[in-house]
Amino acid sequence: MSEPLDSRQLRAFVTLANTGSFTRTGKDLFLTQSAISHAIKALEEDVGCRLFDRVGKSVALTPAGEQLLHYAKRILGEMSLARASLERLGKWGRSHLRLATSEAVCEALLPNVLAQHKEQFPQCQVTVSSADMSEAVDLLHNGHADLVLSLEPGPEAGVEFVPLFSDELQFLVSAQHPWAVARQVVREEIPTQPYILYSRSSFTSRLVEGYFRHEDMTLLTMMEVGSMSAIREMVGRGLGVAILAPWVARDEIAAGTLVALPLGRRKLIRNWGVLHRRGRRLNLGEEQFVSLCRREGAQLVGGSKAEAQAA
Repeated sequence: MSEPLDSRQLRAFVTLANTGSFTRTGKDLFLTQSAISHAIKALEEDVGCRLFDRVGKSVALTPAGEQLLHYAKRILGEMSLARASLERLGKWGRSHLRLATSEAVCEALLPNVLAQHKEQFPQCQVTVSSADMSEAVDLLHNGHADLVLSLEPGPEAGVEFVPLFSDELQFLVSAQHPWAVARQVVREEIPTQPYILYSRSSFTSRLVEGYFRHEDMTLLTMMEVGSMSAIREMVGRGLGVAILAPWVARDEIAAGTLVALPLGRRKLIRNWGVLHRRGRRLNLGEEQFVSLCRREGAQLVGGSKAEAQAA
């Protein structure tokens, strides 16, 4: 394999090809004219052919020089890109990461993710806005958020979606509820239960309504509560039934105060991911954040399934 070309000689060669003058090249590169002449002579010896024709005080490229110039520009360009990339790498963690996500994700997924992120990027300033999906997408479009952790939106949202994990919505009932005692849901009783929902206008609520509409059921008795922790407390006290993913109540399920039961034979699956503006490339720090979220999400959903089955 041939030895690589000397980058300093290539730089002198490209500059001389542009200026046509040893004196001007020396000034541009802050070198003496003698140093430029030496670099060009060494490069010509290395490649084994003459690269310039000397005409008085000026120089002109030979055919071999024309060919080398094509490659030299590409080589130096790639080297500049490599340097810029490494400089960005060295600045990991010195930026500001603005996140927007739901209360449930803030509570269950983000603490571990942000703890790991801080270890890798201790100088990164992170701000988190708690918002439902439509509000979070608006923050993204308005330039007030960099990334959104959310359910997969429809194409009308006008954003790019990076998948993280999937979960399954289930009934959550207190340990004393007849369904929990029997370890099964009585289908005929589903429409008669008092339901506690997070928000009737939320994307999840629309998914739930669509699911039961397909089952020819209407959930008539409902209570709307704007706090996940309040919903878990109310369900635990026997005030109603919630329809949530088990990971939202993993501690209560593990403790045996709440029980998760399937909605039916047909599962209601949601896809979670990271949203960002279309056409925007994630920087290295953001890509690492996405990777941490994907790993934590898989552990969160997997652990919740195991706890629900054991309960």
